[in-house]
Amino acid sequence: MRIGIIFGGPSREREISFAGGRTVYDNLDKSLFEAVPVFVDSLGNFILLDWQFVYKGTIRDFYPSVDVLPATEHGLQIYLESLGELSIEEQDKIIAKAGKRLQPNEFKKHFDFAFLTLHGPYGEDGSIQGLLEWYHIPYSGSGILPSAIGIDKAAQKEMLKQHGFPTPDYRTIQHATWADKNNRAALFEQLVSDLGLPLVLKAPHQGSSIGVSIIKEKDFAAFEAAVDRSFFTKTIYKSQWLAMGEEKQLASMKQLVDIREGIGMPLMLDGGDFIYHPEELLRQLNHTFNNTATDSITLTNVEHEHQILVEAFIQGREFSSIVVQDETGKPIALPPTEIVKGSEVFDYRSKYLPGLSRKITPINLPSEDIQRIREATSKLFTAFGFNVYARLDGFITENGDIFLNDPNTTSGMLPSSFFFHQAAEIGLNPSQFLTYIIRTSLAERLKSGKDTVRFARTLAELDTKIKEQQAHRHDKIRVGVIMGGYSSERHISVESGRNIYEKLSSSTKYEPLPIFLTGSNESHRLYTIPINIMLKDNADDIKEKVQHFEQGGKPHPMLEQIIREAESITRKYTGRSLQEPQRITYSQLKNLVDAVFIALHGRPGEDGALQQELEKLHIPYNGSGIRSSQITINKYDTTELLGKHGVSVAKHRMALKEDWLNDKEAFFTSIEAGFAYPFIAKPADDGCSSAVKKIKNRTELEAFTTLIFREMEELDTDCARTLSLGFKEEFPNKAGFLIETLISRNGAKHFLEVTGGLLTSYNPDGTVNYEIFEASETLAEGEVLSLEEKFLAGEGQNITPARYATDPARRQKISDKVKQDLKRVAQILQIEGYARIDAFVRVLENDEVETIIIEVNSLPGMTPATCIFHQTAINGYKPYDFIDRILQFGVERTQLKNQG
Repeated sequence: MRIGIIFGGPSREREISFAGGRTVYDNLDKSLFEAVPVFVDSLGNFILLDWQFVYKGTIRDFYPSVDVLPATEHGLQIYLESLGELSIEEQDKIIAKAGKRLQPNEFKKHFDFAFLTLHGPYGEDGSIQGLLEWYHIPYSGSGILPSAIGIDKAAQKEMLKQHGFPTPDYRTIQHATWADKNNRAALFEQLVSDLGLPLVLKAPHQGSSIGVSIIKEKDFAAFEAAVDRSFFTKTIYKSQWLAMGEEKQLASMKQLVDIREGIGMPLMLDGGDFIYHPEELLRQLNHTFNNTATDSITLTNVEHEHQILVEAFIQGREFSSIVVQDETGKPIALPPTEIVKGSEVFDYRSKYLPGLSRKITPINLPSEDIQRIREATSKLFTAFGFNVYARLDGFITENGDIFLNDPNTTSGMLPSSFFFHQAAEIGLNPSQFLTYIIRTSLAERLKSGKDTVRFARTLAELDTKIKEQQAHRHDKIRVGVIMGGYSSERHISVESGRNIYEKLSSSTKYEPLPIFLTGSNESHRLYTIPINIMLKDNADDIKEKVQHFEQGGKPHPMLEQIIREAESITRKYTGRSLQEPQRITYSQLKNLVDAVFIALHGRPGEDGALQQELEKLHIPYNGSGIRSSQITINKYDTTELLGKHGVSVAKHRMALKEDWLNDKEAFFTSIEAGFAYPFIAKPADDGCSSAVKKIKNRTELEAFTTLIFREMEELDTDCARTLSLGFKEEFPNKAGFLIETLISRNGAKHFLEVTGGLLTSYNPDGTVNYEIFEASETLAEGEVLSLEEKFLAGEGQNITPARYATDPARRQKISDKVKQDLKRVAQILQIEGYARIDAFVRVLENDEVETIIIEVNSLPGMTPATCIFHQTAINGYKPYDFIDRILQFGVERTQLKNQG
């Protein structure tokens, strides 16, 4: 069955839609479905996307392609709409670089069913649903009318009241009313009088907490800014702008044109003129404020909200509940999740970056309260006419009052989303849940009375295939996916492990088993974990659940009830029940699996310790062997060895805690004698940008040293402030850290940071063959590449292949030289399986190339958006194919050793 995955779109949530579409593309069961990626650009064009582009980190990485973008002096990132009014011919040229334009009347030629991962206007509001019904294409989720209700928060409020659901009191502000600046102060007074403080402001047609603000105090200026934010308008004042200076102006501009945090492009000026490109806006602001008497400019997005919603603040615990329907059409509310935030607003970063917020499932309440939430959400699902699945949010107060708001007909579909998180509590893995969505949606479309014979036949065929698939489940190769750990990289390790698990679980060849590792450097423990625990929010939540069961704890009684209610669903799609976590030995592991995929980062995993245990029992595993892992785990040892072999590396040294304790002043003076500010300080054996800092002066060096050598778990707040640590940013505790000179252009005509992946295979004579991929150029917003830029959907930018030169022949020649350098590094370090090598590249006047190696990861991050998948795609490997090759190499290596 051909499944057209429709993703991207014109909304402000397009990056989440893009990442969600990739999740569906990867997780559709390959024995049942063929995935067809249909990308929607921000002008609404449907594009049959070349599959390689599905694995780009962000839409901006490939669309529009780099060669059609106008030069940007300040590196401002743009989407298609910033190219201005484009003719159909101009659009077609851009589309042709990413795939093939699809007209809606051609849909049927390419897919039998549309899986919708679009968000916001055009995607969740009935528009795409109506288009698909017109062309007789069955689609996922709710129909036209419930979708139209689900998108409009203001209309929902009225309907909630009409159906007798308690909901926070609210008012609306019309855009035309707000335009009259004279009435604003009186309006604020009235709202505070009617609704009290705090006030919650929302953009009614947006999701992912875009355009949401909370006003806690009677502060008119804050209120005015928040209303503007919800309307996607902004007034810039001359005095403030000129006081900023160039660097702050640029940072402000980047935030202003961001479609999630700012108001986005294109914009309309006070006089009605349109501005499409951020560089054009920057020029306009500077020209106006430097050359005219104008004291302010108001900018408004061309798709601003017509009205905004102002709600009374509910003091209570926030929850989110996915409601699904069984085959009889009866709604079943999955266990509601409590959202524990670090700030008042569950914002974009908190929603999508692992470890920033906590999702506790089920919400920690007495069973009777959980059941009341479930009954309320099921009732709302029915009252609003939702189909298949929906996400319903709300609050429960200390008095036990339940307030429902923001019902959604489409949920975010990232691996960490509520969507998969709650389905796992009844035992469905993401691949199985997607099969459920497709099958249930198909049955729902039958009820429309359109194409009933064809839809019924398709449904019967799918049911037969699902039964056949269950019968052959035991014929697969069993792979233990080890994730977690105890380093500052443990959350990213879980993301990598889940991604590997999900790619394998949707394959026709492998049956994965999730295994969680925890403990310390002295001793670590392995546990088999069920899908619901694997999909907990982060590594610490998983550890907590594992300990709960190890200490004799039982599943939450409410979970047992929900599992019973959902038995008809789980029996059909999984054929098994949820197990409890079990501690296992390495000998027991050998009996459970045919091979292991180590998805750990840092120690243990990348240091040879785990490999040693697996080799004793002849268990095949991924990645490098013991000796190579022992070297590459330590950045100092790696650069020392490479330097001895004549490879260019940064000047480096270790800074040790014992020297600092012995004489602090001598410690700092010694470093300053060898390294001029600024330089780089970082842990020698942690990755994922953990505690990598550009140190610009003695104060920062003292703060870094105090934090990394601290005795306590807590961070010193003054030091954290000095280093501008982000919210919940982890900082490891070490006995030493690495200092490196800051690598600079040094007169090169072109200078860039790259990360290059590789894959190994065996030649017929048993020697190792290295396949080096085209490196990605990494663009950092700040001083070093951040965790967000590496792992948060829509953040950061990787250009693959790296732009060494504009002329294609010269670019390839330089790339081949860089690849040779990376291959030599891999050979010196005896890398096996796969790896990622980070480097700086200087291209000199005569096209001579200098590759300066920063670090080598023998088990690189394998999260869904990681750039190694962009590189493998160029060589024709989908992520699953790449993972399959990695596992094959591990199996062959074990066989060769056993023969030897």
